[in-house]
Amino acid sequence: MNFRKRFQNQPLGFQMAPMVDIMFLLLIHFMAATIFAQWERTMGISLPTADSAIPAVRHRELIINLDQEGRIFINSVEKSPRELETILAQVADVFREQPVIVRADRKTHHEKVVAVLDICRKVDISNVAFAALPPGEGQDDPGN
Repeated sequence: MNFRKRFQNQPLGFQMAPMVDIMFLLLIHFMAATIFAQWERTMGISLPTADSAIPAVRHRELIINLDQEGRIFINSVEKSPRELETILAQVADVFREQPVIVRADRKTHHEKVVAVLDICRKVDISNVAFAALPPGEGQDDPGN
């Protein structure tokens, strides 16, 4: 018996259903990435202003947030100084020039910021920057 005679070898056309699935997956991915980036900026940290501040260009930098009390947050999770040192040491082993952004609240004590800088120095991370806003941008009470 020859079963192949019934089937005709017609070339398949462009399949639209898999393309729509891929587009939905990309849309979900970028929506989730945007939400996570927004959470990082809405931790309630009030950045100081600086005349030379420029908009940040994000290139896979590690963002360290310090709130008013000097608590350390990475990805919205509180970390102790020892945990921060462990994380930064692991990052420095993989990528020595890892950019680190310190987002300290303008009311954070200088001592806490220096402690984070000291941890960066201990693990040999030298690409450290501070987040600041241009004067008058996003500040409710610039006198504080």
